This record gives sequence, C-alpha cells and structure tokens, in this order.
Amino acid sequence: MQGVSRGFGFQGVVKRYHFAGNIQTHGTHEYRRHGGSIGTRMTPGRVKLGMKMPGHHGDATTSVLNQKVAKVIGDKNLILIAGGIPGSRGGLVVVRGAIKKKNGGKAVAKK
Repeated sequence: MQGVSRGFGFQGVVKRYHFAGNIQTHGTHEYRRHGGSIGTRMTPGRVKLGMKMPGHHGDATTSVLNQKVAKVIGDKNLILIAGGIPGSRGGLVVVRGAIKKKNGGKAVAKK
C-alpha cells in the first residue's frame, strides 16, 4: 500500500528524528531541544552529508508492506484493510499485490 504521509511543516530534531534533547535543569538556557554538535573541527572541517537537522517533516510518499485484506465489499467498491494506512483521513492510497513476499526472513530458492 502506498500513499502520501501527513505533513508536519518545519520541525526541529526532537519531533523529526526523536532526539532526546538536553537536560532542563541546572542552569540550562536555550538548549533544551537543540541537536547538539554537528561535526568536527579541522578534519574534515565540514558537516557530513546526511546529518540529521531541523527541516520539513512529512508529506512524502510512504509504503506499508504486507497488509492483510480483511474484507472486500464489491457492491460498494470497498476494500477493508487490517492495520495502518499511510496518509491523512480521506487521502488516496494505491493498493497492489506484495512485491516482497513474506517468508520469515529467509530466501527461498525456486526449483
């Protein structure tokens, strides 16, 4: 199942990446929900690619794999699915057959 996840706008690292934040006692000032250090000093002297920082959160294409179809109601054009569905209420989703088959984590050799 594929859909567009809910958008949250511009968010900090605590909400976006579940960072723990800093302590909120003993004189902490302005650093409760900051990301902390972002790199080294001389070598390499830059922020590494992929560093988790504040930014736009959500509103991205998301796939949920191997959801079970609970019931199909043909006369009302409904498909009832057990489990979570990506996106907000009333959003469009694409339902298709599983690409990755569920086999307990082991590769199955075809003979």
